[in-house]
Amino acid sequence: MIPILRWEAPGPYEVAFSTRRGGVSEGPYESLNLGRLTGDDPDRVAENRSILCTELGADESQLTYNRQVHGGKVHRAQPDQSGREGDALWTDARGRPLLGFAADCLPIVLARTAGTRPALAVVHAGWRGLLEGVIANAAAALETAFAAVIGPGIGPCCYEVGADVAVPFAEAFGRDVVREGKLDLWTSAQRALDVAGAVGVERTDLCTSCRPELFFSHRRDHGTTGRQGVIAFVG
Repeated sequence: MIPILRWEAPGPYEVAFSTRRGGVSEGPYESLNLGRLTGDDPDRVAENRSILCTELGADESQLTYNRQVHGGKVHRAQPDQSGREGDALWTDARGRPLLGFAADCLPIVLARTAGTRPALAVVHAGWRGLLEGVIANAAAALETAFAAVIGPGIGPCCYEVGADVAVPFAEAFGRDVVREGKLDLWTSAQRALDVAGAVGVERTDLCTSCRPELFFSHRRDHGTTGRQGVIAFVG
């Protein structure tokens, strides 16, 4: 057993957020680092991904993920096309696991709640992606009503931003999402999900920067760190 945070999604879905614990990586990547583009040993990263898939009963051969670029692009998941530039993936194929990476940005899952065919979207949402509409784009890909969960990410306790970020966020999501120079990504994402049509939004409200024993944090660790993530599939 490895420590993970499960979401009881409304439908035939398996959704879990990983922590940094339970893997084989060492040093600043200790231990369940899922990110290859971090400086970690690629073989250890591969083993960590295998550990996570085994824990959830996910088919590792079908695992699909993006090369995340902090934008708004959404792809339909294809098992032989991992590594495309984008920040959201969606699928209605049963048993095809989607993997998203994070180390302060928000891992978010949208789960279709209407229609005859279940579907999921996994979203990587930092400040750039939120402003570029990645959540609205992922919701549009699902086409029908959906519920959502917001996973661990840097909290309003720690996320200091300048005016270049604060001003557009206040305009887009409300003046209260910026307080004393700190940005509330959690509430900003929730409001974006509400506007996109979510029928329910759950939040973990766990700050990656505050919890070094549980999470990697790009900002806290000055860029030399691993990636936790979210893995989700239609059961």
